[in-house]
Amino acid sequence: MDAYPLPFNAGICERARLARDPRFDGRFFIGVVSTGIYCRPVCPAPTAKRLNVRYFPSAAAAAEAGFRPCLRCRPEAAPGTPAWLGTSVTVRRALRLIHEGALDDGSVEQLAGRVGVGPRHLHRLFIRHVGASPVAVAQTRRLHFAKKLIDETGLPMAQIALASGFQSIRRFNDAFRRIYDRAPRELRREPPPAERAAGDVQVLRLAYRPPYDWAALRDFFAARALPGVERVTQAAYARTVRVQGRSGWIEVRPVAGADVLEFTVHGLEPSALFSVAMRVRQMFDLAAAPTDVRAVLRHDSLLAPLLRSHPGLRLPGAWDAFELAVRAVLGQQVSVAAARTFAARLVTMYGTPISGGADGLTHLFPEAAVLAAADLASLGLTRARAATLNAMAAAVRDTRLCFDAAVTPLEVRAALQRIPGIGAWTAEYVAMRALGDPDAFPAEDLVLRRVLGGGRPLTAKALLDRAENWRPWRAYAVLHVWRAAADTAAKRRKSAKR
Repeated sequence: MDAYPLPFNAGICERARLARDPRFDGRFFIGVVSTGIYCRPVCPAPTAKRLNVRYFPSAAAAAEAGFRPCLRCRPEAAPGTPAWLGTSVTVRRALRLIHEGALDDGSVEQLAGRVGVGPRHLHRLFIRHVGASPVAVAQTRRLHFAKKLIDETGLPMAQIALASGFQSIRRFNDAFRRIYDRAPRELRREPPPAERAAGDVQVLRLAYRPPYDWAALRDFFAARALPGVERVTQAAYARTVRVQGRSGWIEVRPVAGADVLEFTVHGLEPSALFSVAMRVRQMFDLAAAPTDVRAVLRHDSLLAPLLRSHPGLRLPGAWDAFELAVRAVLGQQVSVAAARTFAARLVTMYGTPISGGADGLTHLFPEAAVLAAADLASLGLTRARAATLNAMAAAVRDTRLCFDAAVTPLEVRAALQRIPGIGAWTAEYVAMRALGDPDAFPAEDLVLRRVLGGGRPLTAKALLDRAENWRPWRAYAVLHVWRAAADTAAKRRKSAKR
């Protein structure tokens, strides 16, 4: 047990395994010595004897120890593990780069260089924090996503190999024979539903740990939905996207009776599916562990009842970091509705029209190079705000401001605040939503200061002092306070109409 950096002790893992507790799904994996198979804690197979069980912190660690993936509980369908569970910032950045395909066509040496360490040190860090080497993590990621595409789509095997990061069909087939002891085509037991095999439309499912407050997340996106780019209904969120130089659109919706979101991809190449899946995971915060958040925040007297009201609240992420940063600047010192109006004008004037969208999905959000040269004062913005947006777009165009995993969140914050007109609040808001930083904290936020001050705004310092006890989940605390304020405002409006 001590050889593996488990997030829980053996007793907790054992209780979760016996109870098949979905809150622990994807948090650890179970290797059964007698069968040589590794499973999720929710596996419906008969419970193995404790003497035959070994626990692993990741699927890659189980695979590297010689266990094969279970075909019944499908480890590839488990919710993602939050990258921030490890204590190493370097590992978190490297994991994100691996998920972006850094080892599909690059080496461990190149990956280590991008995160600023040597390859041997990176290997040691991965063994300490993940329980497996970077190569094993990348191989497991490729295999898991390929298996998911085999089960959930009608794509030909050659396209699945490409979409999951394999450099050749031979390597794809060899990997499956080595891990599953059979050819990939033998794992496709039945054809997928017709709607999952229709031309350039693909449907996949992504799991999460319950509880999950879809309604709250949907309402957050709906209040800020950008005409032409986004569409939010009671049942689904949809938006236009550009991936690998090709435009299309996606739609995300919950599935009744299952702890999954289903997303449909229209108009994109199969090779873009992994990238789209990773972005959807971040945007809808599917890797979150609500039990961990609650364990820390419930000790605050104000937050405890808010956690009970919305136990499955998730961080609303962003499809594109630059887009989110632009919209954050547009929203400085104005209402959500006003920011949405400015953003809609921006899209109409500078966005790229697309064909094949549905129900009002007509434009892609403008690119940085376009906005860097645009006359943004014509949107009705102040000259100072327009200059800020031009400067930020130019910084992204010239790569002086980057949002990829090779740059730390602290470096992104610093780069943003070097741009005139961008302060700490905007930088923290971008870190919270675009970078998925669970500890981001806009201490200057007036709603936070008023609610936590009981009507008399706290100073930023007093707020920061109180929030120390919320680490590393301060962003979730912020979201709970914002949601409570929105609920209170809605009740007041409802009462005023009576």
